[in-house]
Amino acid sequence: MKNLIGSSIKDLENVALNYGQAAFRGRQIYNWIYNYRNKKKNIDQIEVLPLDFRKKLKDDGFKVSELSLKEKNLANDGTLKLLLSTVDNESIECVGIPTEKRLTACISSQVGCPMDCKFCATGKEGLKRSLKASEILDQILFIENEMNRKVTNIVFMGMGEPLLNINDLLLSIRSINEDFQISQRKITVSTVAVPRMINKLSEKSFQILGKCQFTLAISLHASNQKTREMIIPSAKNYEIKNIIEDCKKFVRDTGRRVSFEYLMLSGVNDKYEHANELSNLLKGFQCHVNLIQYNQIDEVEFKRASLKNIQLFQSRLSNNGIAVSLRKSRGLDKNAACGQLRQNARNK
Repeated sequence: MKNLIGSSIKDLENVALNYGQAAFRGRQIYNWIYNYRNKKKNIDQIEVLPLDFRKKLKDDGFKVSELSLKEKNLANDGTLKLLLSTVDNESIECVGIPTEKRLTACISSQVGCPMDCKFCATGKEGLKRSLKASEILDQILFIENEMNRKVTNIVFMGMGEPLLNINDLLLSIRSINEDFQISQRKITVSTVAVPRMINKLSEKSFQILGKCQFTLAISLHASNQKTREMIIPSAKNYEIKNIIEDCKKFVRDTGRRVSFEYLMLSGVNDKYEHANELSNLLKGFQCHVNLIQYNQIDEVEFKRASLKNIQLFQSRLSNNGIAVSLRKSRGLDKNAACGQLRQNARNK
């Protein structure tokens, strides 16, 4: 099966030439995929192409999309969550998060996740497989079509651990940047952190993309190793101090600051001493902390920290010289936390 999503304009010109067509036919396919936003997602509907060319492409296994829409939920704040089916009958989630000036696509890189973070619904069923670049990119098209707006920002914060699918991650970033015309600076790659893979990410970014300008976001969620291992069992393989050292090297290699995601969990990591501990851990290099209000799920005992505790925590970090901001959760009334929609569908 040959999916045309993720193909560059040169790739598609070559497809046309290989079928005895003029190169401009490839450019027509390119414009139809990336610039013409409608809800039609098969080759038969690329009406600018000659009928016999469309038939040959389809007969030879070319496709525009391998995913199909299974379910969608629209929250009161406008957040749209989509459950998409793959050709092998797996399910993945993506989310469109709108504001007045931007539309952020939160997309998945794997079916399920092997990291088993205790606060997350996705990891409850483990990892099924990694997504191909075309499946990653197709999520963006679904969000644009359903919301009738162009996506402006991308966050790899959906299902899966992006650094365990690094080649397809970077191939999709190439297409997001060059084909979808979204700047790398508006792309965030969120990772729990995998040993040796932060260094590999920067190295392979320069090899595949020629540059590394996206934001690296580390799902830290703790100020010390003991607490992190309790929240994220896989953290026992990667000491928190080593993560920080690898992040410092990433900053030196790329010139891009690192973000640290910190999910505020009541009684677990939201105390005054945790704020001081986190400040000492992160002081002295170019970074930013995003405090996140927890989007609770039924299967775990963690509770959202109070707004008062979050604000005190934020003030303490700021007073200690750490750049910090508070990110509100979206889609709370529609189970928009990662993995919830997929899990609910499986339970049904």
